[in-house]
Amino acid sequence: MDITDFTAELLAFGEPTHFEPAFARVRNELFARLAEHGFRAIALETDRVAALDGGFSHGFGELAGNQQLLAWLREYNETAAEPLTFHGFDAPTEMFSAPSPRAYLEHARDHLGVSVDIAALTGDDERWSRSEAILDPAASPGASPEARELRVIADDLLMALDARVEPAARVARIHATAGLDLLRYHAASALPGDRDTRIARLAGARAVIMARNLLDIHASHPGRTFVFAHNAHLGSGAGAIVASRLGGRSAFIAGSLGHSEALGLGEPDPDTYEGSLQRETKTWRLTTDIPAGRTREDADHRYAPLTQDLLDAAGAVLHIA
Repeated sequence: MDITDFTAELLAFGEPTHFEPAFARVRNELFARLAEHGFRAIALETDRVAALDGGFSHGFGELAGNQQLLAWLREYNETAAEPLTFHGFDAPTEMFSAPSPRAYLEHARDHLGVSVDIAALTGDDERWSRSEAILDPAASPGASPEARELRVIADDLLMALDARVEPAARVARIHATAGLDLLRYHAASALPGDRDTRIARLAGARAVIMARNLLDIHASHPGRTFVFAHNAHLGSGAGAIVASRLGGRSAFIAGSLGHSEALGLGEPDPDTYEGSLQRETKTWRLTTDIPAGRTREDADHRYAPLTQDLLDAAGAVLHIA
C-alpha cells in the first residue's frame, strides 16, 4: 500500500526506538509525499515550547534526520503557496526532571502586561528541576502552598489569553499551558506511592499533556497533520486518548525494525512478528497485512518489539529491514 492511501486527518507513524536513524529518514520521505496530499503540519515527540523556534528537547536536535527535516521545511516554505508548520507535542520534561514553571508563566504574564510576582512564588528554579523533586515526594515543591497559588494564577492567565485574538496571544497561551502542565506534573510527583505507582502516575500525566497538545495542534491549523513519536506513545497512552476523541479521523502506523547496525540488533527470529515481516521486505515496506508471530526478545532494551496489543491498535505496520 501507499502512505497516501490513508484518509485520516491525523496520521501517526511510530518508531520502535529513538536510536535507529532510518526511521527519521523514512519519516522525512513520507512527509514530503504527504505534503502533496493535504498535509500541512508535522508534530514530533519534542517539547512544544522549544519547537516554536525550531528547537528540540531530549537531545533530538542533534539527530541528522531532524536537522534535515527543518532544512527541507525552510526550503519548501520559501516558495509554497500554503506553508507547512512544524510542532512539538511533548511536555517540557525529561526522564527524571521537570523544569520550573516560572519562565513559561512569566512569558504569558508579560504578554498580558499584568503585574504578578511569579518568581517570588516559584523561588529558585533548581528546586523544581533537580531529580530529587521527581524521585522523592518529600523533596517536591509540587504540593506547596506557593504551587497551589501558582496554579490559580496560571488558570487566570489562560482565561485572559483565551479572550485575545492576536497571533502572539496563541504563542503566549502555549507558554501558559506548558506552565500549568508543569505545575500539574510536579503536583503528581509530590503524591506518595511506591516507585512503580509513581512512574505510572507521571507517565499518565505526560500522556494527557501530549494528547491535548496534539488535539490542539490539529484543531488550530488547516489541513491534515502527520505525527511522529515512539510506538509506546502512539499505540497507547497519548495515541489512545487522541483516537478516542477523533475516532476514524485518526490512524496509527506502527514502526517495526528488522536488524540495525546502529543498535547492534541482529536478525529477528523467523517466528517473531518482525521475522515474518523481514522475509518480504528489502528496504522498507508499508502493509496492512498484520503478521502472525510472537514477541521478539530484546534483553538489552535497545528496541521495543512489536506486541499483539500494539498491532491491535495499528491500522498498518511500516517495517524497515
